[in-house]
Amino acid sequence: MVAADPVAALRGASLRVTKQRIAVLVALERHPHSDAEHLARVVREDLGSVSTQAVYDVLTALSEALLVRRIETGPRALFELRGHDHDHVLCRECGALADVEPAVTPQHLPQAHGFRVDETEVLHRGLCPACRPGVQIP
Repeated sequence: MVAADPVAALRGASLRVTKQRIAVLVALERHPHSDAEHLARVVREDLGSVSTQAVYDVLTALSEALLVRRIETGPRALFELRGHDHDHVLCRECGALADVEPAVTPQHLPQAHGFRVDETEVLHRGLCPACRPGVQIP
């Protein structure tokens, strides 16, 4: 698991172990569903001077190595550590993002055009309770 041992996760993905990569993985454990700019601020708190571009580069490498999931939400991408497959729900108004368990798992999808599905990403969109008039938040 990435969070338990980021060094082993990086090595397991055949990535060079760097303090920036470790710091980004640790930041994502503490701040899932964060954008690159937020992660850059968190990483700077841990390491000192690190450019936002360096964090983008790390996120790209970690995404390509399937350690991190990139969630396209429109104007900005959000990132999280890969764990179990799950869907997301995004508020169209405020941009809040939450995890939801998937209704259909990849194992239950029919094979289409000869594909064997091994991953599914679903983004549901709507309005969160805080953005819907007249809805009381429990």
